[in-house]
Amino acid sequence: MAAIRQEVEPSRRPTVIPQLPYEDIRAALSFLERAFGFREIPSSRMEGTDGVIHHAIVEFGDSVIGIGTQGAHGAISPKSGGIESQYLSVAVADVEAHYQRALAAGARIAKEPRGHGSGAHAYEALDLEGHRWRFVHQRLREAPTP
Repeated sequence: MAAIRQEVEPSRRPTVIPQLPYEDIRAALSFLERAFGFREIPSSRMEGTDGVIHHAIVEFGDSVIGIGTQGAHGAISPKSGGIESQYLSVAVADVEAHYQRALAAGARIAKEPRGHGSGAHAYEALDLEGHRWRFVHQRLREAPTP
């Protein structure tokens, strides 16, 4: 009798992991959780004997972002550099609710919620060190059906 083999799809892991530099990683992790709903992956934290966090990974949905010390690999925080050089887009289920959470946590709003029809489709906010985040309704990420 032939054995029945069951194929199990391995869990997907991100193949591209953006890295953002911060002057104060501990403060950044706290802000990203409170304002934007990210969650730190505890096992990813690299902390020195002096208590300084050098690197951590946060997750949101099925995506992750590395949070590291500024100067690593030549990257600096917008707070130090005085200029924004990139932005990250994050898909959320409810743009308006997410906007209210970010506002309540002290995020600086760069562009108010906007969109077509009855609901907001996107807004932009700056975190405590000036990284720009664009939050879009998740349906904008979905591929149209033929």
